[in-house]
Amino acid sequence: MQTCLVVDDSSVIRKVARRILEGLDFRIIEAEDGEKALEACKHELPDAVLLDWNMPVMDGYEFLRNLRQMPDGDRPKVVFCTTENDVAHIARALHAGANEYIMKPFDKDIVTAKFHEVGLI
Repeated sequence: MQTCLVVDDSSVIRKVARRILEGLDFRIIEAEDGEKALEACKHELPDAVLLDWNMPVMDGYEFLRNLRQMPDGDRPKVVFCTTENDVAHIARALHAGANEYIMKPFDKDIVTAKFHEVGLI
């Protein structure tokens, strides 16, 4: 079973993502900020990361830059999930190593399509 780390400061978003991803046969790990997510990755590198951009302590962009510098940190497929929709944010995320980008609010069809595009399902 593949593992997905869901990183978002909103417990509601994490709950919705968990329900969708468990339905796609993922085991879920949760973190409410980038710092906690980085610690989780040091213990167990996930197959996928569903990553919020704006969070306290460490934002998604900084987490992604740190993840990609870890040993095997290029392996997880990272899907940014945020309300930031301008081209500059999208380009910055992709340049930092994100594999895909989805907008909030999201649903099962959007998550399924993006995870399929990056080869996770």
